[in-house]
Amino acid sequence: MLSRYLALLRANRNFRLLWIAQIVSELGDWFYALSVYNLLLDLTGSKAQSVGLAVVLQVLPATLAAPTAGVLNDRLSRKRIMIGADVARFFVVLGMLAVRTPAMVWLVYPLLFLETLGAAFFEPAHSAAIPNIVPENRVTTANALASITWSFCLAVGAALGGVVAAWLGRDTVFVLNALSFLASAGLIARMKFSEPHAAAPGSFRARELVEFWPVIEGLRYIARDRRRLATVFVKGGIGVLGANNVLLPILGERVFAIQAAGLDQSRQALLGMSLLMGSRGAGSLMGPLAAAQWAGESEARMRRAILAGFVAAAAGYIVVGVWGAPLAAVAAVIFAHAGTSMNWVFSTTLLQNYTEDRFRGRVFAADYGLCTLTISASSYLAGVFLDHGVAPRVFAVALGGVMLVPAAAWALAMRATRRR
Repeated sequence: MLSRYLALLRANRNFRLLWIAQIVSELGDWFYALSVYNLLLDLTGSKAQSVGLAVVLQVLPATLAAPTAGVLNDRLSRKRIMIGADVARFFVVLGMLAVRTPAMVWLVYPLLFLETLGAAFFEPAHSAAIPNIVPENRVTTANALASITWSFCLAVGAALGGVVAAWLGRDTVFVLNALSFLASAGLIARMKFSEPHAAAPGSFRARELVEFWPVIEGLRYIARDRRRLATVFVKGGIGVLGANNVLLPILGERVFAIQAAGLDQSRQALLGMSLLMGSRGAGSLMGPLAAAQWAGESEARMRRAILAGFVAAAAGYIVVGVWGAPLAAVAAVIFAHAGTSMNWVFSTTLLQNYTEDRFRGRVFAADYGLCTLTISASSYLAGVFLDHGVAPRVFAVALGGVMLVPAAAWALAMRATRRR
């Protein structure tokens, strides 16, 4: 399997540049996320709801922006949209340097909101561009490599990000993440590929941003095919597990803080968060590596793997709550996120297979928007429940149980489409 990834990177300059840009940007993102959560816990007196609200603002704006992002990605150059989003986020992230005291905590939230708007335009453009830069028989390989890379960056970024922030300070992390966006924009600017959707004369008119017909047209297109409709909701099911963005930092602070000489309680908690977030990244790395080899280009196997992924996510978080020993928690988090990363890769590949190029921006904006909507809801609720006295391990068990709902929904969708 490794040889397929290496062959794709060697032979395809455009994908290679996009892949390197992803590494640079996402390593910075994970350094940054831990520092933001740690900053909020420090300045708000360790309130879980502050982290929950931060996670909401890191994802919910993408849902609100999805209709506009989808239309623009189907009318304008996706390459230029990615570059513009990266440059904007460079300036936004630098704004975090101004947050120094509890009185300035409010500034974190509008900055996170603006950064997420950039991601709302970037991510659908990234997914929609993949079939334009790789051959049809390499789309699954490209998506798997992108997911593996995201997982690697999470594992390494979360692990090293805690170390860098603990020893060099949060400001260093904020500057590094800002620079990573500039580097990503520079790499994407060097890509050269065809964008048929943007080449047609008169492909975009400004009034489309305030009209509803392009959005309605996209929704009708999604609903026209049962397979496409069901697959758009897969990442929404993954988003239910988004509560882990609040749960894992709280577990790291309250249950798994790592004792180390010379470090205060805040920095010990930061290392505990790194351990769990790194485990999440390790699981996300392993899932596609194993599953992509088994599934190949078979759509039937991809659909079965998605069901298995939901079940693995449910089982993993139940184990975190029931057994709760450090090694068991690490193994369970790895297992759970191996499942969700499989689902991410295969749902992306299936949507790319089911969707025409001229609709791809709107389809992936809807796909991403549903995901961020459920992440927002689950993260906010996690903060509320944890601040109102629900033990983190009890919440982990409940979260695992809730993940059985999207598993059952996907099983029903598989049965309905197979019958048809």
